[in-house]
Amino acid sequence: KMLKLRVGGVPEHFNAPWYIAKGKGAFAAAGIDLEYSDYPGGTGAMTKALNDNTLDAAILLTEGCVKDIATGGSHKIVAVYVQSSLCWGVHTGAAQTEIQTTADLDGKVWAVSRMTSGSHLMAVVLAKQQGWDYTQLKYEIVGDLKGAQESLEGGKANGFLWEKFTTKPLVDSGVFRRVGEVPTPWPCFVIAVRNDVLEKHSAKIKDLLSVIQAACKEFKGDANTPAYVADKYGQKPEDAAEWFQTVEWNYGSPVDPLL
Repeated sequence: KMLKLRVGGVPEHFNAPWYIAKGKGAFAAAGIDLEYSDYPGGTGAMTKALNDNTLDAAILLTEGCVKDIATGGSHKIVAVYVQSSLCWGVHTGAAQTEIQTTADLDGKVWAVSRMTSGSHLMAVVLAKQQGWDYTQLKYEIVGDLKGAQESLEGGKANGFLWEKFTTKPLVDSGVFRRVGEVPTPWPCFVIAVRNDVLEKHSAKIKDLLSVIQAACKEFKGDANTPAYVADKYGQKPEDAAEWFQTVEWNYGSPVDPLL
């Protein structure tokens, strides 16, 4: 019997294996009717969807997922998805010439997609690394990357943290300037599943992980992947190639003892 699973992820290159595996019928062959949705609003939007029962599983930034579980989120981490760390770019608006380095953003306003999202939590990580008082950080909630662009261009916010390869086209076109980088001190993406789904369908969740982990291994092993990423995600071939060298998915182990 086919089990329908509603899965969400950000529309970024990390999640390409989900589309490829679905296109090849790999989930269907495992008895899973995968309904995969893009969430441009990121981890904060997806934890809300998990808690509202509009998603069964999601590919989340580790820090946002842990924060949501710690404050009562109704889901569990079943596996690490991307093993490598995420390199966040520290961005400002091209016209904000007074900001030339990360240090110049002390006391300034940060654009965040939503509170407790990755863009918010990594601002706290950055503040701690820089020795700033993170309790005094100021935020402008912008929803998504497009909102951040408007906010930085209009001067409502001064700084914005987002995965550096995703924003590279905006840096190249002169909309953003990147003034620094912050790698996460942990594996960057995890797969979270709602508790009730995990309890009822743990065998199928295990199958879901097997399919996606095999797809990620194939994606990493394919010499054509950088060209595919450059084409599908509007990146320069050399940027896609640099990203591809640094990224490692989890090709095997679940973390949840139920599995």
